[in-house]
Amino acid sequence: MSVDKTTVAKIARLARINVPEERQEQLASELNGILDWIAELDQVDTDNVEPLASVTGHGLPQRDDAVTDGNRVDEVLANVPETASGFFVVPKVVE
Repeated sequence: MSVDKTTVAKIARLARINVPEERQEQLASELNGILDWIAELDQVDTDNVEPLASVTGHGLPQRDDAVTDGNRVDEVLANVPETASGFFVVPKVVE
């Protein structure tokens, strides 16, 4: 894939970036360099390489994914000025 001045102008318009016309040729050259480097990476044989999540090889501790209420109702309600039957009391708003 090759990027030319017209493609740079279109990308700049879609990204809503103002790229002056005299800078578009240089930007096209830089983008082509990046795309060439990516194409070079595509040639690397990675068939026998395991996916890597961490360079240290240590896994994160796992816990059960269980939904709880936190069992902190009293602590939470202690932070509000007024409660009723275990709920927050807020002013009535009617428009």
